[in-house]
Amino acid sequence: MSLSIGDAVVKSMAGAWPGTAVAALRYSFGALALVAIVAALHGREGFRVPRPRLQFGRGAAVALATICFFMGVMAMPLADATAIQFTSPMLTGLLSVLVLGERAPRAVWAATFLAFAGVLVVLRPNVLALGPAALWPLGAAFGMAWLMIFNRKAAGVAPAMAMQLLLAMAAAPLLVAAALLAHMSGAPQFRVPVPDALVVLKCAAVAVFATFGHLLIYAATVRASAAVVAPMTYVQLVVATALGWAWFGNAPDLPMLGGAALIVGGGLLLWRSQKPREVPEAPD
Repeated sequence: MSLSIGDAVVKSMAGAWPGTAVAALRYSFGALALVAIVAALHGREGFRVPRPRLQFGRGAAVALATICFFMGVMAMPLADATAIQFTSPMLTGLLSVLVLGERAPRAVWAATFLAFAGVLVVLRPNVLALGPAALWPLGAAFGMAWLMIFNRKAAGVAPAMAMQLLLAMAAAPLLVAAALLAHMSGAPQFRVPVPDALVVLKCAAVAVFATFGHLLIYAATVRASAAVVAPMTYVQLVVATALGWAWFGNAPDLPMLGGAALIVGGGLLLWRSQKPREVPEAPD
């Protein structure tokens, strides 16, 4: 829910500031706030950087996901972009096999097939109208899948709030560099004008909602496998659909609802296959 509220705030800035700049300022705000929180909670010990290459990987993954998704929600309906991003649980399931060495049940392949069939259905009315911009959420899904994998590999190396700080500190410089390079490219959609006060306040609000959401995601992935946790976030799709309809007037159409149903169905199939089997009680 927290992530969807932040995404709606991002969409409200479409045309006022590019997604690259919004992502950079959002993570810069998040990093500054987390420095104060971690200092209060853990002192100097909270600023230790265990496994720095893994922390850089987490930052790069979330930087990719953030830029792609922010660009996506600015170009297409919030619910559509969110639905496509939710292929990340299936990508996470596949990566957990390749990277973490976890077993791949047949449900992983079935879920992946359903999810990408859903993406094709959701994108069908948008690809011709939006062009390549319609594919931004797929990049976001790929980045989020890698973040889930890296979170799992980093489980337990630092307290949860310190892990959030490490994520923000790794992502913020990458996002600032990406925003500057995009601005220097000369493309009008990436030009970064001086923001007005409302844009800055909205970026701060996004930082609050998104940091809280990612903290909850990290807390979950250290308690269960990445493939199990990922489908639990499907409430985000429901909230995004409601916000998109109420705030921006983007009523969901049949292709969007059908594609989202396929994507969610694939995620739930994957989740069901990963649930531990109940051990039957011994007879009296």
